[in-house]
Amino acid sequence: MQECIDQKVYQAEVGNLPAAFEDGSINGGDRPGGSSLSIQTANLGSHVEIRASYIGTTIIIRQTAGQLSFSIKVAEDVARAFSAEQDLQLCVGGCPPSQRLSPSERNRRGAITIDIARQLCKKGLPVEDAYFHSCVFDVLISGDPNFTVAAQAALEDARAFLPDLENLHLFPSDAGVPLSSASLLAPLLSGLFVLWLCIQ
Repeated sequence: MQECIDQKVYQAEVGNLPAAFEDGSINGGDRPGGSSLSIQTANLGSHVEIRASYIGTTIIIRQTAGQLSFSIKVAEDVARAFSAEQDLQLCVGGCPPSQRLSPSERNRRGAITIDIARQLCKKGLPVEDAYFHSCVFDVLISGDPNFTVAAQAALEDARAFLPDLENLHLFPSDAGVPLSSASLLAPLLSGLFVLWLCIQ
């Protein structure tokens, strides 16, 4: 939307969730539509919202449990408007080595069993939907109970984004069949909202 706003870049990493775009600005510039792009801080250092009202898009970036996560509300026609050849990426450089979990690191942290992970996630996510199963996966793989906070934040974002709360809970296609530890690692979830993404 070059006729409306200046191009802006937002760069974040663990420990650095800035309250402004890379150039220090908090909106889309001085052009007539510049105020239709804005960045707001809900909680300095842990929660930033970028609103691009001219395309009906909101991005929420959070830092919880030593990781970055994001939620996006975007119109389908906007999301599909870009081809694979266009450089429109959220995670350009991948996760830095310091943010990756190796199997040996997981074992060193002290493994959490699937039953304990389920109990921890059930406290804040009583419905066994995609958010719950994502939480169990993250806690199980990371060995960090703090990942329950990230899953709860993703659910809060969905509540804020969805006009119809009946669509809030997403269930695996084989709903009703309890997930075992073996099936948990299979790609059964149709949507995974708690992501370990490093935005760079």
